[in-house]
Amino acid sequence: MTALFALATSLLWGLADFGGGLLTRRAPALTVVVASQSVAVVVLGAIVVATGGWHEAGAQLWYAVAAGAVGPVAMLSFYKALALGPMGVVSPLGSLGVAVPIGVGLMIGERPGLLQFAGIAVAVAGIVLAGGPELRGAAVQRQAIGLTLVAAFGFGAVMTLIAEASTTITGLFLALFVQRVTNVAVGGAALYASVKRGARALPEDGGMRVIWSSLPALAFVGLADVAANGTYSIAAQNGPVTVAAVLANLYPVVTVLAALVLLKERLRLVQATGAGLALVGTVLLAGG
Repeated sequence: MTALFALATSLLWGLADFGGGLLTRRAPALTVVVASQSVAVVVLGAIVVATGGWHEAGAQLWYAVAAGAVGPVAMLSFYKALALGPMGVVSPLGSLGVAVPIGVGLMIGERPGLLQFAGIAVAVAGIVLAGGPELRGAAVQRQAIGLTLVAAFGFGAVMTLIAEASTTITGLFLALFVQRVTNVAVGGAALYASVKRGARALPEDGGMRVIWSSLPALAFVGLADVAANGTYSIAAQNGPVTVAAVLANLYPVVTVLAALVLLKERLRLVQATGAGLALVGTVLLAGG
């Protein structure tokens, strides 16, 4: 179950990142974050009401609030990085946030077997190589890398926090709802502050028309991200966090493949090697 839900997480995050990266090339990154997460709030609110999730409220929801406060910072940094640099540079480096939940898992006493340790090492190497990151180059690439590392730490923190925010399925819906409400509040405040400083909230070319036309894509990004948080929480609660975290962070492979198929980006040898290593690491982890 852990492997299945963690791999579902990687698929959802990979597609959400691909969609988010494309959207930030048409609209300001903060607007993309707030709009996509607002759609998630509406959908999750309806689910919480329908399932009676309000009865699961408790002190553990503070973990969801913390995840919601960190999330917009990570997403904004990541989407800006995707807009500045190639997805093949940004996406694999963003997955380095896996170090946070792995570190927490080791600190609480998890000790993967030798085969799983080998799988972790092989999978992480594959994740990084899958994008063929170019760590040298123009200043804009260096800025993209810096933003990506900030995002990576934030993503790792969110993964760790959301896994602690609930113990039941209905409680998970409530936790995700609280997380997203906090996301919108923090992101909305940041958007307001940026507009007050002279930044644009809408695209220069097309304005609100671009946002309305992008609504289906924004909804997909927001809901895929929510679903990924949910499947990761289930994976982490039903198996070793170290294993769940690594398998969930295979999402750069999905992003790279989506760019290959939909944007016709070429898959270089280093990327193909990374994808192969990620697959081998997955088999080792699942088999261990």
